Amino acid sequence: MDLKEIQNLIKFVAKSGASEVKLETGDFKITIKTTSDTASHETIPVVQHIPVQTAVTPTHVAPQTTPETPNSPASTESDDSKYITIKSPMIGTFYRKPSPDKPPFVEVGSDIKVGTPLCVIEAMKLFNEIESEVTGKVVKILVDDASPVEFDQPLFLIEPAS
Repeated sequence: MDLKEIQNLIKFVAKSGASEVKLETGDFKITIKTTSDTASHETIPVVQHIPVQTAVTPTHVAPQTTPETPNSPASTESDDSKYITIKSPMIGTFYRKPSPDKPPFVEVGSDIKVGTPLCVIEAMKLFNEIESEVTGKVVKILVDDASPVEFDQPLFLIEPAS
């Protein structure tokens, strides 16, 4: 099973609402568990890959999906509810710039339109430009430049244009 097939399986499980899926072949075993994060109301896939021949204890890979939160999560949750969250469509490395010598695509406070490039995500040596699907203003950038991101991880908070 290659990386693309595993990514597709994770997407399918996350969308299906199943709480756990186990897949075992001759040389490896994958367990995908989803848990509900009550603060953000999103499903977080958890993947375990255990080689059958050498498994003593399961390895646990949990995606980092929660950005740093302020001291008052209750007020932040209600404040953030008016914003649109742009999430990562894939697993990869997040880049704010088209290349190291260029300026970032957007900054906090940037006005954006549908189709405005926001970032690039590198996945398997391919650079995928992520464009905005909404018109508004960038309120917060939730990921540091050159950081790994997971599928469906929040990247930007956008205040929609009225």
